[in-house]
Amino acid sequence: MGGQYRITGDKYPRMRRPRRHGRLVVLAVASVAVLGGAGWGTLQLIDVFTGGDDPASTSKAKAACAVRATPAAAPRALPEPGTITVNVLNATTRGGLAQKTADELEKRGFKIGEVANAPEEYDKKVEGTGVLLGPASALDTSLPVLGAQLADAERRTDAARKGNEIDLVIGDAFRSLTRKADADRALAALAEPEPAPSPKKTC
Repeated sequence: MGGQYRITGDKYPRMRRPRRHGRLVVLAVASVAVLGGAGWGTLQLIDVFTGGDDPASTSKAKAACAVRATPAAAPRALPEPGTITVNVLNATTRGGLAQKTADELEKRGFKIGEVANAPEEYDKKVEGTGVLLGPASALDTSLPVLGAQLADAERRTDAARKGNEIDLVIGDAFRSLTRKADADRALAALAEPEPAPSPKKTC
């Protein structure tokens, strides 16, 4: 048999092309490099959005959250009804209204001072439910406590007024004191105000 290949003996030469091992190795290395790069990039993105495992970053984030926290409102120290003396004055044309109101306030623990008709300054001149009048020092103490018993009453202070007594001047729109259960709830809310709503969490 002629040509390039000559048969000698009882064995035949291999006709296949030699394997290209080098190309396979290059492809394998390239694939590993691409996968490694993609994995590293993914980890970097995770660190960016989560802050990573850096303790300093975590501490700063917690500190920022702590600054935004809303402090709880401190309870208010209000006087007890038994320490408040109330003068009940009737500015309406309905007789006996001052005494009836004074009796109810006494049942609720208040001290009762004068029970009489209102002075000319207020007589038949109070169109609302009533006016609560006291010294300037009573604005955030005695007046809110008495105001819980007559929620719609107007509150006034007189800087020239002496002592610590409070006047309740009954007006034309008065029908009765606030229900005791509602008044008690109002007093509880004054003593322990609800905390302000917390801001939305941003960290």
